[in-house]
Amino acid sequence: MTQDGYAVVPGSIDQPELLVVVAAAIVQEGRLLVVSKKAAPEVFYLPGGKPDVEEGPMEALVRELDEELGVRPLDPRFLADVEALAALERVPMKMTVFETGISQVPRPAAELADLRWISGGEPGVQLAPAVRDQVLPLLRQNGLLA
Repeated sequence: MTQDGYAVVPGSIDQPELLVVVAAAIVQEGRLLVVSKKAAPEVFYLPGGKPDVEEGPMEALVRELDEELGVRPLDPRFLADVEALAALERVPMKMTVFETGISQVPRPAAELADLRWISGGEPGVQLAPAVRDQVLPLLRQNGLLA
């Protein structure tokens, strides 16, 4: 486990540790919800986190959205498995992304510093590489972003 509580699957000498996370792609009115953490308030990510031991991806998604934003996912659907280097931990990451609505207006809590609704082209918003390079293009390709 890393210092910030993320589960890390032990690696071998040839293969580094793998960070496993679930995340929500929440799009409303053509804009994606991104959040930043107190540990790195300048970098924005998808809301979500690591599954607890014996917790499935959907259970983790429900728990993380409640803890971080005080919301429940509505009609979550698998969007993609994204592999990238984790922005903060600098280890390989596998992120299972679910496209979902939410039950109410989100409010940052727990380790979150801020939240924003973005179209992906805002100046001065530093996105985690996995969001910028993989999730945003996928959402645009699916016609979900403005």
